[in-house]
Amino acid sequence: MGRQVEPFVANDPVHARMYVCGPTVYSYAHIGNARPAVVFDVLTRVLRTQVPKLTYARNITDVDDKIIAAASARTVSCDAISAEYKEAYHEDLAALGVALPDVEPHATAHIGPMIEMIEGLIAGGKAYAAEGHVLFHIPAFPDYGKLSGANPNEMRASARVEVAPWKRDSRDFVLWKPSNSDQPGWESPWGIGRPGWHIECSAMIRAHLGEQIDIHGGGIDLRFPHHENEIAQGTNARFWVHNGHVTVSGAKMSKSLGNVLLVRDLLNEAPGEAIRYALLSAHYRQPLDWLPETPKAARAALDRLYRALRDQPEADPSAEDMAPVLAALDDDLNTPAAFAALHELAAQVQTEADPSRRTQIAAGLRQAGSLLGLLQQDPAAWAQVGAGQIDQIETLVAQRAQARVERDWSRADELRDQLLEMDVEVEDTGCESRWRMRA
Repeated sequence: MGRQVEPFVANDPVHARMYVCGPTVYSYAHIGNARPAVVFDVLTRVLRTQVPKLTYARNITDVDDKIIAAASARTVSCDAISAEYKEAYHEDLAALGVALPDVEPHATAHIGPMIEMIEGLIAGGKAYAAEGHVLFHIPAFPDYGKLSGANPNEMRASARVEVAPWKRDSRDFVLWKPSNSDQPGWESPWGIGRPGWHIECSAMIRAHLGEQIDIHGGGIDLRFPHHENEIAQGTNARFWVHNGHVTVSGAKMSKSLGNVLLVRDLLNEAPGEAIRYALLSAHYRQPLDWLPETPKAARAALDRLYRALRDQPEADPSAEDMAPVLAALDDDLNTPAAFAALHELAAQVQTEADPSRRTQIAAGLRQAGSLLGLLQQDPAAWAQVGAGQIDQIETLVAQRAQARVERDWSRADELRDQLLEMDVEVEDTGCESRWRMRA
């Protein structure tokens, strides 16, 4: 809210509370959905080292017009759509090393608290019922726009807000809407209906974290109108934290451009840890531009770090070794600086002559990496390629061997180049070809 970096102190010194807006489960997660999940996973890891207790809640929006549309298109129930894509979301995030939150409230399990909250807003003169709808009246909240900096008098209705003649003000947003027989609906004082998107988070926060929370997070696209509307409804957060957009080769992701990158597709190109590394490579508040070479570059960076851990036994880390990484993360989650400190530690491991000191530095590297959700695999296991990639490599090597037998040198060279792009070197010894991954 203050648009500046401020020291974090929890409202309750022994118990911090954080809420992050989770997915609307109507499709597979793309890389833009993954960024806040990874960023706030790191923030959670850091906070747990600094406060006695942290309760981290991340919701599931399982009632929404997009879910209704997806269910209609496939002629299945909304419950089937939300269950399918919630499971897929969990699978994709697990592959990126993202832990489940402490609390994962579902919107459909909190209809009662939402209705109670809406009734309170009506009683307080901030909302009104009209033709089966309930709307929040923007002029009744003078501080509207404080979070985003938008001027209420200059705002236009956002894409999610229906402009209708029964609105008192065109900027008023929906708290409750009527449902027809083909849509999910619940009994309410205003008839059969369902909640608006914004009231869901406010009600779930109040139900699980109380009236005052320490941190509310999400993507920058949620700052307005979603988080602005939450504040108007009564969400009270001391710190608002937003991660920047993810673009693809400089362009906004969109179905029309055909450049939407799904997490599960990217996992076919690189390990989940490499995708996680890439998502943390820019400061969380800055935009992140995803390029075709991004996964490979992240994998190469992790290769260098894991190489420093190879053959190093477990040991107690030194606070001095970890200090630069901790300082970077303590400075508004400066992950680029933290990465630089990790690579400096890796360089020290490889140049240190004293074996015991080398082991200690490696322990610091591993422990510091854990705060970022990195470097927790066995280095030897990391160096191995997946079974599916091995099959692909073996097939290409066999095809190249056959091309050499047939003296199709052009084809053999083409296959060698393809293998090199996969970081595979081929050694020809007599009539046999052997391959290995490049270090």
